[in-house]
Amino acid sequence: MRTVAVVGASLAGLSAARSLRKQGYDGRLVVIGDELHRPYDRPPLSKEFLAGTVGEAELALEADGEDLRAEWLLGSRATGLGRADRAVRLADGREVRADGVVIATGAAARTLPGSEGLAGVHALRTLDDARALRDELARGGRLVVIGGGFIGAEVASTAYALGLEVTVVEVAATPLAGPLGEAMGGVVSALHADHGVRLLCGVAVKGLSGETRVDAVLLEDGRSIPADIVVVGVGARPCVEWLEGSGVLLDNGVKCGADGRTSLAGVVAVGDCANWYDPRAGAHRRVEHWTGARERPDAAVAALLAGGAVEPGVPRPPYFWSDQYGVKIQFAGHAAGADSVTVEEGAAGDRNVLAVYRRAGQPVAVLGMNQPRLFTRWRKQLGAPL
Repeated sequence: MRTVAVVGASLAGLSAARSLRKQGYDGRLVVIGDELHRPYDRPPLSKEFLAGTVGEAELALEADGEDLRAEWLLGSRATGLGRADRAVRLADGREVRADGVVIATGAAARTLPGSEGLAGVHALRTLDDARALRDELARGGRLVVIGGGFIGAEVASTAYALGLEVTVVEVAATPLAGPLGEAMGGVVSALHADHGVRLLCGVAVKGLSGETRVDAVLLEDGRSIPADIVVVGVGARPCVEWLEGSGVLLDNGVKCGADGRTSLAGVVAVGDCANWYDPRAGAHRRVEHWTGARERPDAAVAALLAGGAVEPGVPRPPYFWSDQYGVKIQFAGHAAGADSVTVEEGAAGDRNVLAVYRRAGQPVAVLGMNQPRLFTRWRKQLGAPL
């Protein structure tokens, strides 16, 4: 294998490039990224970076003196992939022909229809997004967050600490019910009320008002919520449009095996755009978490370099964390397959909780709120061999 192209220059792409060198690949390595920035850490964007306690230099993912002997093509958007020759086509007309390709193009924030061009309306996915939002939050005022997921909740927590008046609007009856289940989703989202942040659930957003700048969020039930700033946190879509017609099977992202291999030989996928098969669940799951972007490229690179000659292992259960209102929230596993949830430590009312999700008596997920030691112990049980 003389040339490997890594398409995507965030954590998953950088992790794949590192893994290629670590696993002995010494050929040409090309890293392609549509942003102009070198790889940076995204989790602080909704927390410390917005709060001003972490600067841009501290977001850098590359270690001092690190040299991957890679060609960096930044500010270059991929527009296509050749089925026969694995040539990555770029928006500027260039092509990168490769023997192996790592797809790591991530996901893009979903937008609110009709919000285009209206000042004061923000999504939060990139460093440029965070810069713009940080500047607005510094002015203070009334913030409405549309979407009560983890990104929305973290922005709400940060803005509350900065002294803004914050309202969170969530279409579901219980925020975080998808990843955590209704009961524990309710416990975690109660942190908003604990700190005087207004939480409106079970109501959809009809639209936004304002001529050139947003001034209110309009709800389907007829209410109007005054807003100086709006953050739209309604999820993300995998960035895979450029792969149409390439022979790479797409289904909620890039459909992969348990080691990241795609339907096209010599092509693997990692990170937020990759829909890996999970043998534990018996289903494909797309994991949009930092840990997956850091860990899974090792297996994908091994499969790429071996040409599929190695048996795939079992991916570790997904893990993510969130910091909200001074509470450290950790979660591992899949709540969707559980038939019971029990609080093993603490009490929901004081927000110091460890809860275990079980299916047929076996733990399949664990949630910790300010319980790092117990959480780590339970998380290890989830990773036990099948």
